[in-house]
Amino acid sequence: MAAQDIAPSIDVHDLSYKFPDGSSGLKEVFLHLPPGSRTLLIGANGAGKTTLLRLLSGKRMAPSNTVSISGIDPFKEGLEGVTYLGLEWVLNPIVRTDIDVPTLLASVGGDYYSDRRDELVQILDIDLAWRMHAVSDGERRRVQLAMGLLRPWTVLLLDEITVDLDLLSRSNFLGFLKRETQKRKCTIVYATHILDNLAQWPTHLVHMSLGKVKKWGSMTEFDLVTDTKDRVVTGNSQLGELVLKWLQEDLDERGPRNGKAGQGKTYESLEGKGGYGNENSARLEK
Repeated sequence: MAAQDIAPSIDVHDLSYKFPDGSSGLKEVFLHLPPGSRTLLIGANGAGKTTLLRLLSGKRMAPSNTVSISGIDPFKEGLEGVTYLGLEWVLNPIVRTDIDVPTLLASVGGDYYSDRRDELVQILDIDLAWRMHAVSDGERRRVQLAMGLLRPWTVLLLDEITVDLDLLSRSNFLGFLKRETQKRKCTIVYATHILDNLAQWPTHLVHMSLGKVKKWGSMTEFDLVTDTKDRVVTGNSQLGELVLKWLQEDLDERGPRNGKAGQGKTYESLEGKGGYGNENSARLEK
């Protein structure tokens, strides 16, 4: 089977990473995420999720032979089809100016990918008459998601970019992503703290703490596969209880702060910037 007929796999082998100031970001990370998988990246703030996603996307240079997307180093070879939506993306100042939605979508290929554009506009409940300086943060985020996902991608890396979507918009968005992996050759990694509507979404889980991957595997391996025919689906609570258990274990392992260093390198706070920080102080991983 030709490479283009297979969704990308993501492989990480013995990845350790230090920031320019010498502080540790990641320690001995091993992962294999199979083609077509939808992975939830779970961990407390500062666990290393953002750092890992940036290395996978090629936005930071990983040590040689530690990160590959279908066998290709995303930093050295500039792999096409890898889309990263994270900290830098949500602060794009263009989406806060007096500009209309059709112009924004056209600027990223909306006229060429017209069917995909129309589908995203419908799924995210976007009003084409909106002017971006006069909409809410949640409405602005819907337009940004449409812009970021308009061009077909093969690997999608999401760093908690749905916090100020309403429940229905987020549910529709997650449904769209699931269908993408079912009908196209693509793979997703999604770092999030919000587990609503995720019971039937992921195929794999990755648990990070203190810059390390503590556990990873398929939903089946974690015994979290629910019967979709049941009227009462308990998967959300099962997934939530598992994640709460993991985070409590991480906290117990770390112990009281008492002036000790935190879990990992932090990034600039987004509080009050680009609309971020207005969702009841919920935060991205830093």
